[in-house]
Amino acid sequence: MLTRSLVLVALFAAPALAAEPAAAPPSAASAPPAPADLLPVGSPAPTFTATTHDGQTVDLAKLKGKYVALYFYPKDDTPGCTKEACDFRDSWTKLQKAGVTVFGVSTQDNGSHKAFAEKHKLPFSLIPDEKGELAAKYKVPVVDGKARRITYLIGKDGKIKHVWPKVNPVGHASEILNEVGNS
Repeated sequence: MLTRSLVLVALFAAPALAAEPAAAPPSAASAPPAPADLLPVGSPAPTFTATTHDGQTVDLAKLKGKYVALYFYPKDDTPGCTKEACDFRDSWTKLQKAGVTVFGVSTQDNGSHKAFAEKHKLPFSLIPDEKGELAAKYKVPVVDGKARRITYLIGKDGKIKHVWPKVNPVGHASEILNEVGNS
């Protein structure tokens, strides 16, 4: 009887002992946020008021009736962020014709934004988010002081029309134009 019990214990315990250890989940710093972690399409866009790099006051509530591309990016004047900003710059006329207002948001201050905008002749406004408050409203992760590269397209009704949780800096303006064209 004792032998039979030991055999049963060994049979039931063996699979647990032989199991491979669970793989560690990807770190929050390396994994892009899942779409479910961001604001959902159709939800009201959180309102905000901010002063841009060029001294203009932006009040999202006053932009109802227009499309707003609110793009979060990690840092001024870095290779990917420069490509993305210049892509918007190079598509500026098309974006304007489509009725899209563009705002870039990062955690740098307006001094940094002003230098970045002047250096690359950016025709749109950059919003400072030094404390990550705007990023938090839009559920954009800030890792090591840098916002993730995420874009929200806010519809004319003030609701989230589309979310890009992972952005390729080159060609992103065309993606936004395509989405607006599908309205």
